[in-house]
Amino acid sequence: MVKKIVKRGFASDNNSGVHPEILKAIESANAGHVVGYGSDPYTEKAGELFQEHFGRETETFFVFTGTAANVLGLSGVTRSWNSIITAFTAHIEQDECGAPEKFTGCKVLTVETPDGKIKPEMLTKHMHGIDFEHHSQPKVVSITQTTEMGTVYTSEEIKALADFVHDRGMLLHMDGARIANAAVSLKLPFKAFTTVAGVDILSFGGTKNGMMYGEAVCFLKPGISKDFKYIRKQGMQLASKMRFISAQYIAYFSNELWRKNARHSNSMALLLAEKIKDLKEIKITQAVQSNGVFAIMRKEVAEKVSKTYFFYPWNEYTSEYRLMTSWDTAEEDIDNFVALLKKELGI
Repeated sequence: MVKKIVKRGFASDNNSGVHPEILKAIESANAGHVVGYGSDPYTEKAGELFQEHFGRETETFFVFTGTAANVLGLSGVTRSWNSIITAFTAHIEQDECGAPEKFTGCKVLTVETPDGKIKPEMLTKHMHGIDFEHHSQPKVVSITQTTEMGTVYTSEEIKALADFVHDRGMLLHMDGARIANAAVSLKLPFKAFTTVAGVDILSFGGTKNGMMYGEAVCFLKPGISKDFKYIRKQGMQLASKMRFISAQYIAYFSNELWRKNARHSNSMALLLAEKIKDLKEIKITQAVQSNGVFAIMRKEVAEKVSKTYFFYPWNEYTSEYRLMTSWDTAEEDIDNFVALLKKELGI
């Protein structure tokens, strides 16, 4: 028998459990038989919900993982001689084991950004060699919302990027692994900073916000990837029992569960930041706009505290650490963490 684990840490929102309403939805979908591979009423209903949130022309395809959503979504709109431009901190550069380059065949080009957010002027260095066969051809700019630094793009910032790439015949992709946290931070509906702002392809994630598994590739404009169903199948991401992904999204969107979960995790990050920002030897390095707190602290202090409340180093050279809150983070977790941190700091 596996010993029940009750303590929570700050390493990742992936480490949290599944929300009870999501589990109920999976259990409810388990009754009876339905046609496999997405030809079921759950998947039909989930697709309709995505259209309600992102526009009637939205085409949604469910996959198992966030990496698959990013890689296959990009594969659907690129050819091997294209390049994909993203922030140096982006998941498709740092955390997907080269999968975007392996499966798209494209070069991934990066820009340095202090807060994870790309600005149009940062892209100009890659805007050369157009129509010159000796150079890869820029095709997609990929942004992350919220960024890997916990910061949030405004709808105006996204619109400026969309205008920049569209003027050059390119497309804008959004890695929305934590898109719910961004919507709560911005106090905007999803559509306002995606479809309306000019995003073309969206990887929509719920796993970090209370779901069990299953992400969505959303093409927000018709005809962008008319052959994507074949790409998904070849990419080994066509779920035979897709209803168990789809049912989660029905529960996720119902009664704004996504918003409740994200609002809680964001508020816990703000509380955590407030309690540590004035501690000696602690320096918060990024604006706390979602559910992540980035802070510099002594390595020996971090290592001792993380034995009880696990978290990861972000930049080992600067002794910067990432503290992530989740939909199930409790104030007690934060109070106990801060008490231990103070003890190790000698306060």
